[in-house]
Amino acid sequence: QVQLVESGGGLVRAGGSLRLSCTASGLTFSTYHMGWFRQAPGREREFVATISWSGGDSNLADSVKGRFTISRDNAKRTVYLQMSSMKPEDTAVYYCAAAKTPRSGYDFWGQGTQVTVSS
Repeated sequence: QVQLVESGGGLVRAGGSLRLSCTASGLTFSTYHMGWFRQAPGREREFVATISWSGGDSNLADSVKGRFTISRDNAKRTVYLQMSSMKPEDTAVYYCAAAKTPRSGYDFWGQGTQVTVSS
C-alpha cells in the first residue's frame, strides 16, 4: 500500500531552521505532484507548498515565501521542505501529500510530523 513517511520535525528557536523529509513507497513517486500542508492547534489545515512531478514547478503559500523551499529527489522518492527564519506561528503538524495531477486533489497523506518554534 501507499505510504508517505515524514521526518525531521522537532523543536527550534525562532529564527532557526529545520528540514522536513517525506519518503514515499507503494507508488510511482516520479509521476506524482507533492505537497506540504500544516495544521496548527485549533486551526484548519492549510497549504504550505507544492512541487510538480519533475520538480520544475513549485508554489509556496504567501506566509512562507522567502523563508521555505520545497524540493524533491525522485531517485530517493523523497520530497523536502527546507524551513528557515522560522517564526512561532510556523508551529504546527506538517503533512506531506501526493496528487496525481494538480487539479485532482491529494490522494495520499502522511501521518504528520510536529514542528514547534519557540519564541
